[in-house]
Amino acid sequence: MFRSMLVRSSSSAKQSLIRRNLSSGSVPERKVAILGAAGGIGQPLALLMKLNPLVSSLSLYDIANTPGVAADVGHINTRSEVVGYMGDDNLAKALEGADLVIIPAGVPRKPGMTRDDLFNINAGIVKNLCSAIAKYCPHALVNMISNPVNSTVPIAAEIFKKAGMYDEKKLFGVTTLDVVRAKTFYAGKANVPVAEVNVPVIGGHAGVTILPLFSQATPQANLSGDVLTALTKRTQDGGTEVVEAKAGKGSATLSMAYAGALFADACLKGLNGVPDVVECSYVQSTITELPFFASKVRLGKNGVEEVLDLGPLSDFEKEGLEALKPELKSSIEKGVKFANQ
Repeated sequence: MFRSMLVRSSSSAKQSLIRRNLSSGSVPERKVAILGAAGGIGQPLALLMKLNPLVSSLSLYDIANTPGVAADVGHINTRSEVVGYMGDDNLAKALEGADLVIIPAGVPRKPGMTRDDLFNINAGIVKNLCSAIAKYCPHALVNMISNPVNSTVPIAAEIFKKAGMYDEKKLFGVTTLDVVRAKTFYAGKANVPVAEVNVPVIGGHAGVTILPLFSQATPQANLSGDVLTALTKRTQDGGTEVVEAKAGKGSATLSMAYAGALFADACLKGLNGVPDVVECSYVQSTITELPFFASKVRLGKNGVEEVLDLGPLSDFEKEGLEALKPELKSSIEKGVKFANQ
């Protein structure tokens, strides 16, 4: 339902159906908290979550400007109540009772800033927010968007372990944007309707660690090896493509918000008991020798119900899988080390 709402405006018949369902109590009450809600990803994400009929309470938190975002979004005539919270003193109230916490908080990379500068700032932000989640909503599902996801998810896991409330089933790195890009780029080359396309993406969420499995794409198209190599590279470099197109004035915020909203919707459906909700996500996993890995995951009432196996890979994909492992291993270790400093 939510996917179609994002693609086209709902008919009045659909709206009245949603209202009937809500009034009959068939949709559970769900509180969603967005941490970093006044930022470049946070604002469009807040808008998209306000449009989601599964959300009954939308809690928007940031260090500044959140009341304005909440007032703006709160005027939209959909189900959820919206409250904006600002500053450290209000973080507890923002989180209390949350079923799902989405974290797009952090800073984008600015000119002159090294990757290590960016890592230290965002890792520190994630560390503080996860300490608060452990305290105020320890049973919530956590969707990590803050980059570098390959490291921030292991940081979150370590912080939750220290607090004695780590549940591997409830922590997700959001890699949905890689899937969204892979679907879009593949549909363009295969000349098939993008709405019908599915492409699993495995590995991590940065550069070479992103591995789209075009051999498993549906509908299957007979694309040459050169085209598949180029599609893989474009999916891996999608973020850079946006940064360059914005000429240093921003990164992927709108497409990331869309992808974040899609994954959050899948998590809410899982919590509500909708069967067979399967999405790719970066989670604790034994599917490879690495402790965290992105692959297809079945979502349910406890978060991760099942991590699905990778399925058959082409020779090109097998090579890509082996090539990404050292980079991903290093990013995971960097996150664990930071959390334990």
